[in-house]
Amino acid sequence: MLRIAFFTAAVALGSMVSAAPNGPIRVVDGDTFKVNGTTVRLHAIDAPETDQMCGDATSPAWPCGAWVRDKTHEMFEGRMARCIATDTDRYGRTVAKCSVDGRDVGETLVSKGLAFAYREYGMDYDLVEKGAAVNARGLHGTGIMSPAAFRSAQRAKTRPNKVRNNAGAKTVTVNRGTSPKRSLLPNAINPACKIKGNISLNSGERIYHVPGQDYYAKTRISVGKGERWFCSESEARAAGWRKARN
Repeated sequence: MLRIAFFTAAVALGSMVSAAPNGPIRVVDGDTFKVNGTTVRLHAIDAPETDQMCGDATSPAWPCGAWVRDKTHEMFEGRMARCIATDTDRYGRTVAKCSVDGRDVGETLVSKGLAFAYREYGMDYDLVEKGAAVNARGLHGTGIMSPAAFRSAQRAKTRPNKVRNNAGAKTVTVNRGTSPKRSLLPNAINPACKIKGNISLNSGERIYHVPGQDYYAKTRISVGKGERWFCSESEARAAGWRKARN
C-alpha cells in the first residue's frame, strides 16, 4: 500500500512539473510571458530588465530593456504558445520552454540577440548565443551589462551589504567583427546606418547628410540632443528631415 501511495504521489508530482499552460501570449518583458493567465519565465534565457540601459564608449546610452520588450511584443504578442514546464522559480512563476508554430521561443530570442543564454540554469542556448555574438546581432552589437549583473547592481543600491561578492559589473562580450554586419539596433543609434541626422544649432532645423556631401565628415551625432542615424533617405524624409544642400 505504501508503494502504491508513493507511486501515485510521484506521478502527481511529475504531472505538476511537466504540465504548463498553452494559449495566447501576453508579453511582460523579454523573458517573461503571461500564457493563458499563468506567468511563465522562459527556461535558460535572460533578457535585459525593462528599465535597463545599454551603451559603451563607442555608443550612447539607450533603453535596451524597453527595446527588447517591444521587439518581443512585436514577434509574440497574441500568438498561441505550447509550453513544457521545467521548474517553478522562487517567485512562484512557472519556468518553461515554450514554442510558437513549432519554433522554440527561447532559441528565437537568443538567436536574434534579444536575450542571452542563462547558463546557470541550462546550456540549451549556449551555441545559439555564440552564433549571435559572432554576427553582432541585437544586443551583441553594443555594450551591455549582463542582466544578472544589472539586477545585482540594483539590489546593491538598496541592500549594499547583502549582494553576493561575485555579482559585480560583469559585461557580455561584444564581438563587432571586421566586416559590416546586419544589426537589430534601433536605427536612431546605429552608426551602421550611414546617413547622419543633424539638428541646426541656430535654427533648430533638422537636416540629414549623406556620405560624399561637404559637411558629412565633420557632422557629429548627439543622440542625447535628438540627433540620429538613418539607413535610407526615404526614412529620413518620412521622419521630417531634409537633405543638406551641400
